[in-house]
Amino acid sequence: MSAQVRVLHTDGEVTVCVKSAGVNSETEQPGLLCAAGAGPALCVHRLDTAVGGVMVYAKTPRAAAALSREIAAGGMEKVYLAVCAGAPDPPQGEMRDLLFKDSRRNKSFVVSRERRGVRPARLEYELLETRGEGHLRRSLVRVRLHTGRSHQIRVQFASRKMPLLGDGKYGSRLGGGEIALWSHSLCFTHPGTGLRVSFSAAPPDRGSWSGFDISGEGSAENAEFQVDPQL
Repeated sequence: MSAQVRVLHTDGEVTVCVKSAGVNSETEQPGLLCAAGAGPALCVHRLDTAVGGVMVYAKTPRAAAALSREIAAGGMEKVYLAVCAGAPDPPQGEMRDLLFKDSRRNKSFVVSRERRGVRPARLEYELLETRGEGHLRRSLVRVRLHTGRSHQIRVQFASRKMPLLGDGKYGSRLGGGEIALWSHSLCFTHPGTGLRVSFSAAPPDRGSWSGFDISGEGSAENAEFQVDPQL
């Protein structure tokens, strides 16, 4: 179990960790954290089972309530790294869509009009690097989520003919194994101290991530931890 969980920070209120791809963030990761001595772990936000990266768990009901309020108000900053087919044009911008989740199929769709079950989705993206040519062209992008819809990044990029590598559910024909999506950093208000804190960790240098310069995006083994006393 210890090989499947990495604790970046833990105190009396929160635990911040790197979840491995393939681990369920609600039903499995809390148990792994408890086994690693970082429990209890109350889940306040989700990460797709197939996606890895930085997550925060509350250790008390009070902390869970505070973090949940911050998430609902849009105060927790979530930044992801992804590798998509092709390259976004323009290289920096925003995606706004209406998304509908088909719970039976566990799949989300971009739709053209509002109706029951449809929710707005918004993200910002920045192109960091492009590799390859023709149908093998692929790009490393940084994404900041402003809404947390199911499979949001995956479906918004796929709807623009840029599916994430390894994401066969949304039409990818490139890559294999893990989906090339990673929760890179979180910034939130610590429920105990009231200070803004940020944590980041880079994706593993393998699979679809290989060949891209992710050295400047932090290290999964030496994750960045910052506290800003001015915020």
